[in-house]
Amino acid sequence: MEYKVVSVNVSKVITDTYKKKELQTGIYKKPIQEKVYVSSLQITGDEQADLVNHGGVDKVICAYPYDHYPFWSKELGMELKPGAFGENFTIEGLTEDQVHIGDIFGIGEVEVQVSQPRQPCFKVGHKLGNEQLPVLIQNTGFSGYYFRVLKEGYIVPGDCLQLLKKHPKKITISFVNQIKYQDKYNQEALETLVNLQELSEGWRDSFRNRLIKA
Repeated sequence: MEYKVVSVNVSKVITDTYKKKELQTGIYKKPIQEKVYVSSLQITGDEQADLVNHGGVDKVICAYPYDHYPFWSKELGMELKPGAFGENFTIEGLTEDQVHIGDIFGIGEVEVQVSQPRQPCFKVGHKLGNEQLPVLIQNTGFSGYYFRVLKEGYIVPGDCLQLLKKHPKKITISFVNQIKYQDKYNQEALETLVNLQELSEGWRDSFRNRLIKA
């Protein structure tokens, strides 16, 4: 099965202003037109300012479904172009309820694996002029998700994302979001997620700590 990658987006870190203070951010992603190399740590030409909450081997590529763009355009009262949410891949037809932790996809020479939902921070709200946007994203479940890179190589804008292997447990991004933000102390679900090896280490640790409290 193939999915359209509407655009591949990258940015360098820039200095912005937030509440009268300087802010380093790489959220202003723009589509590229040329072939680009994807390593196990980054897309060439892409940078993150906050390497604690962004980037790393489990969060190399941020993906966001283009399917949500009409909803957010209406909600925010503005036209949104690919890369608006600071994502690297703007993908059509692969929403949070359709993609699973551990699913493996191919694009160009590269193989990637779904690792975790995207957890929105204040920067996306700042960029799009609505400070409540991170909470709205959580409430809707329209979070997007991250890929880790299993095989490095080149991709070309216009390459499709091809499903190579669906994870047998079929735990969707939507389900993980539900446990993260809503059904927070579902012990059975927490145990399942803690033992899901393909889920990023950071999210598994978070669920493990919650399981202890539960």
